Amino acid sequence: MPDWKKLRASMVVLQLARRGIRDSRILEAMGTVPRELFLGAGQREFAYDDTALPIEHGQTISQPWIVAMTLQAAAVRGDDRVLEIGTGSGYAAAVLGELAQRVISIERHPALANSARRRLRKLGYTHVEIYAADGTLGWPAAAPFDVIVAAAGGPRVPEAWRDQLAIGGRLVMPVGEQRNRQRLLKLTRRSTTEFIEEDLGAVMFVPLIGAQAWSARDEDAVSAVEAEEAEEADDGAPVSPSAAPAQEGSLAAVIRAAAEPLPDPASTGFAQAFDRFADRRIVLLGEASHGTAEFYQARAAITQRLVEAHGFTIVAVEADWPDAASIDRYVRDRPAPPQSEPAFRRFPTWMWRNTDVQAFVDWLRGYNVRRAADHQAGFYGLDLYSLSGSIAAVLDYLDQVDPDAAHVARERYACLTPWQKDPAVYGRAVLSQRYEQCTDEVVAQLRDLLAKRLEYAQHDGVRFLDAAQNARLIAAAERYYRVMYHGSAQSWNLRDTHMFETLNHILDDHGTNARAVVWAHNSHIGNAAATDMGQVRDEINIGQLCRERYGDDIALIGFGMHHGTVAAASDWDGPMEVKRVRAARKDSYEHHVHLADLPRGLLDLRPGKHETLRARLLPPLLERFIGVIYRPETELQSHYASASLPDQFDAYVWFDETRAVTPLPTQNREGVPETWPFGV
Repeated sequence: MPDWKKLRASMVVLQLARRGIRDSRILEAMGTVPRELFLGAGQREFAYDDTALPIEHGQTISQPWIVAMTLQAAAVRGDDRVLEIGTGSGYAAAVLGELAQRVISIERHPALANSARRRLRKLGYTHVEIYAADGTLGWPAAAPFDVIVAAAGGPRVPEAWRDQLAIGGRLVMPVGEQRNRQRLLKLTRRSTTEFIEEDLGAVMFVPLIGAQAWSARDEDAVSAVEAEEAEEADDGAPVSPSAAPAQEGSLAAVIRAAAEPLPDPASTGFAQAFDRFADRRIVLLGEASHGTAEFYQARAAITQRLVEAHGFTIVAVEADWPDAASIDRYVRDRPAPPQSEPAFRRFPTWMWRNTDVQAFVDWLRGYNVRRAADHQAGFYGLDLYSLSGSIAAVLDYLDQVDPDAAHVARERYACLTPWQKDPAVYGRAVLSQRYEQCTDEVVAQLRDLLAKRLEYAQHDGVRFLDAAQNARLIAAAERYYRVMYHGSAQSWNLRDTHMFETLNHILDDHGTNARAVVWAHNSHIGNAAATDMGQVRDEINIGQLCRERYGDDIALIGFGMHHGTVAAASDWDGPMEVKRVRAARKDSYEHHVHLADLPRGLLDLRPGKHETLRARLLPPLLERFIGVIYRPETELQSHYASASLPDQFDAYVWFDETRAVTPLPTQNREGVPETWPFGV
């Protein structure tokens, strides 16, 4: 049974207080109201996640931070009369009930109004009144109201609400011509005719339906427009025109003045620009997606330079240990163990089985051929738990014993990224009885699988991973897989901690002077403490752990792009698609770099380099994260998170337009050694 009180307290600290909610009454109220009781049984385990969640009739219970931010903007006082539009589950009405002396909440769905009324009565909120009606008309019988808040977005503020707002009253609602392009608007009434407007930022709410907002027909029209936009985002049409010239004094102009233009990654000058980091013990190279050719080409060029000119001997990547080990054997011309499996044959195959990785692996083999064994560079996987292979084992098992549970598992594994916030995914993640019953069998199967896959390493003759390390891994496997199987946020911290520890074992095995290049997603190598991951969800990552242990002896280098194509799937274990990446949002870092009109470039973000740039980039903006899954139709919720770029990275590598990676065929190439890792 979850410790709801503890989870509630954690939500208040991590998701609200750390994110700028300063009103102590709101923090206390949201630490009191049991959000789990406003959800169905299948949704309760997600009650204190940082996301909106689906309820009946296609509605949602808002993200906790959105509720708190809305109420803080409304400045609700104890003697206020409050009108809420869009009761939904009744959760926000309960929070309002903790803050104000009288609350009237309007819900257009009678069934939702009835269930919310029952919940609130059971919890003792007798001063909160729930009515089933057209909320766009307000509630004139109880007007005027000191506060009006809406949990649904319309094209404009209804006139009825303006009329029913008291002098000095505050109104907060989402406003936008389309459902997925809303701004949270605050309206303060100064007189009978004067209103002051404030824009509180981008949001996405369900549509406000009624006489003074969207009609049911309007809602269908808006949905059609959104569907058309989503289709256009995935076709071959250009997404973004050339950037307009950066205006003097703008953030884009500051970026342009500080940026160092870069040639193509194939040019010698590209990699030489990173010699400034050649004295570091660890250089961590990111990527904004797992399917972008330019990111792989750039990391390969930088790594070749660090290995060949500066003596780096470790290339450690975000990949399963057994798969990376097969590449390591190839680049160091060592024999494969009996019954070894071909590398990277599980989802997502294109992440490492692509032409850019192939080119780098061939280069690394050629480099090593000319050197003694103790001077060669190795290729190592940090995911010692064989993540993709183990997930495949879960799905194979569940496909046999419970296909419905297998579908749930696929959705949950799609959520194993810190930026995945699509409410529809949570809506499908409802545990079946059989799903819970088979947990022990699945975990036992995975533990046995891990022991079998790592067994060869004990007899491999490779010094960096001894039998004791394998024993520790197998002992820890049950806890890891049990957490991962249930989709808990703990899985992220467990995984990144183990990847960090693995990196340290590899470094220790190579000696005190060993130096490493790490390839991993921006979400792994950027300092998590400077993003929503650390500030809201208390998640850690390799970059943060490396910074804490090694200080300035590391370099965290992020990568970004504005538009182009990407190789990705729509669902976990789904087929690879070449998708059109939408132009970056206007409230994102990517948008401002795009306006700097820089096809390729490097931003050195270290203190003392470009202080004006650092100062302008420090205030958090949105940053885009695309993993092996890309869902452009829910991009804001699924692929953006708040970050402070100069605190997250030491440098930022930019490609304005990018292309998808080219996956490798599965057949063997003629004339390659039998140890070639990408063959069948």
